[in-house]
Amino acid sequence: MSTQTPDIKKHAIFNANIEKVWNAVATQEGINSWFMPNDFKQELGSQFTIQSPFGPQLCKVVELNPPNKLVFSWGEFGWRVSFELKEVDGKTDFTLIHSGWGPQDELVPGPANKTHLDIRNTMNGGWESIVYDRLREVVEG
Repeated sequence: MSTQTPDIKKHAIFNANIEKVWNAVATQEGINSWFMPNDFKQELGSQFTIQSPFGPQLCKVVELNPPNKLVFSWGEFGWRVSFELKEVDGKTDFTLIHSGWGPQDELVPGPANKTHLDIRNTMNGGWESIVYDRLREVVEG
């Protein structure tokens, strides 16, 4: 029996108020500025597309609690991405969780021909620079 692939989790404290961080992670313009081009709408149940390096990916807003939490499904493999925000002394405590991975050694269908664990590890490195460099620059710059 294969082991489930672990979630990706990134945590940061941003020197910016919660409204500024929320606008960066929960608006079309904000998401475009640090992540990927998209047609996001801040509405529960809204479908949107992000333009990933692997082509357009269909997403859907599955949880929305402004300005504290946004969760969306990503693509066809059961992935979920959540942004959790808490205001702490004028700063924002931010957590990203990318979950919904399959068994570690199971191949993900499609052209990549890689396992869930391989793709998760690649994306983990991507989230590292996206959250700690690009998002930080947008909200603190």
